[in-house]
Amino acid sequence: MVSRFFVFLLIAGVGAIFAALLAGYVPDHELNLTARYYAENTVRDTGAANIVAAIVVTYRGLDTLGEVTVLFLTAAIVGLVLAGSQHQGTHRREVPVSGELLVTGARLLVPLILLLGVYVFVNGHLTPGGGFQGGAILASAILLLLLADPVREFSHRLISAIESTSGLIFVGIGGLGILYAGGFLDNRILPLGTLGELFSAGAIPVIYSFIGLKVGAEFSSMLVDLSETEEP
Repeated sequence: MVSRFFVFLLIAGVGAIFAALLAGYVPDHELNLTARYYAENTVRDTGAANIVAAIVVTYRGLDTLGEVTVLFLTAAIVGLVLAGSQHQGTHRREVPVSGELLVTGARLLVPLILLLGVYVFVNGHLTPGGGFQGGAILASAILLLLLADPVREFSHRLISAIESTSGLIFVGIGGLGILYAGGFLDNRILPLGTLGELFSAGAIPVIYSFIGLKVGAEFSSMLVDLSETEEP
């Protein structure tokens, strides 16, 4: 009873804080200095039609690197925690075969899901989306395969190689920006091209592609590790 009372007080307190914030909220009537610079100069500086993507990849590239690093550490921790499980590999129990509808649907949809994921991060500089969204879509294909066949084996070595190689290339491109352009992850190491075309925005499509592969591999690694914890 006492614990429920404290939970109620906590919820009421948080609600009061948000109510006060909402009551005192006054929308800005004009952009602040930083936002105005982004709105007025991003297209000229980066050649990207998607301003959000350009900000995430170039102006705030270090933030993106940090986010990818946090995701990598999360995947690594999940792998380390589950590595000591005694119910892995050949010791996993036999799981009943999934229904024909799910198996057939997976065979049909997985290639389309992978294609969609690649499309999302390759076109991240033109349309809403990008490396993180595309990588999550790639991992959803792995999830569908595991749902169709829960004891399916995936190569940890291949997943790790994709994740590591993509991360190294991502950081390497950032370093090239320091050497040949204006700073870390500066996309102008490649020609900006024509606004709105696929081959435009300098190195942003390349950067987003490797971010997508890295994120997809990290999510897939966690899914595979979790799938290998079946009881015998």
